[in-house]
Amino acid sequence: MNPITLLLVDDQEIVRAGLRSLLENDQEIDIVGEAADGSSAIDMAVQLRPDVVLMDISLPDINGAAATRRIKERAAGINILALTIHEDEAYFFEMLNAGASGYVPKRASPEDLLAAIRTVALGEVFLHPFVAGTLLQDYLRNVDAESIEDMYAARFAELEDRKRRILEEEIPKYVKQMQKTDDPNEIAALKKKIEDARGPGLERIEKQINDTRKNQQNKNWM
Repeated sequence: MNPITLLLVDDQEIVRAGLRSLLENDQEIDIVGEAADGSSAIDMAVQLRPDVVLMDISLPDINGAAATRRIKERAAGINILALTIHEDEAYFFEMLNAGASGYVPKRASPEDLLAAIRTVALGEVFLHPFVAGTLLQDYLRNVDAESIEDMYAARFAELEDRKRRILEEEIPKYVKQMQKTDDPNEIAALKKKIEDARGPGLERIEKQINDTRKNQQNKNWM
């Protein structure tokens, strides 16, 4: 299998040297070039057509998001992976909207960075767990009380409907089947189904209703 070709973009030479040292030890990755600013990154990416561009966000002249957008406009098949000190969601969405396929904070482990490079090289999306966790926390903070109550209402409606189907549809169906047969084995089997529906079946639903009610009181959606 051919190695993943990679263009390394960071304005700090010491950072590029550290990344080069890490990545050169991986036989599956071939660093085909380095750029220290956005303009050079665009020109080199279009010329070299690497599988992955490892892109810093804070660059002189043209920032990483603008450079990413221009690269994708001129060479859509190149996959961009953001590697940055910025962990604010605003930067993440800016890079995502520009066309990046992944976002990794610079404090990530070498293993995470290598996994991210391999993932985006396949055309897939990679989000570092810290970034994903931050986005989830922000989403949950922004979910309003009305939306949460709507979720509980939908859950209660679902459980009550299942309870109604047992009482009004399932059990009457078994009773009608019993009335149409004289086979003692079939009658015994139908009686067992009715007992299971009335007992464990309804008890299980009632427990789910009670559990959901407790979670609602604790403001903790299951």
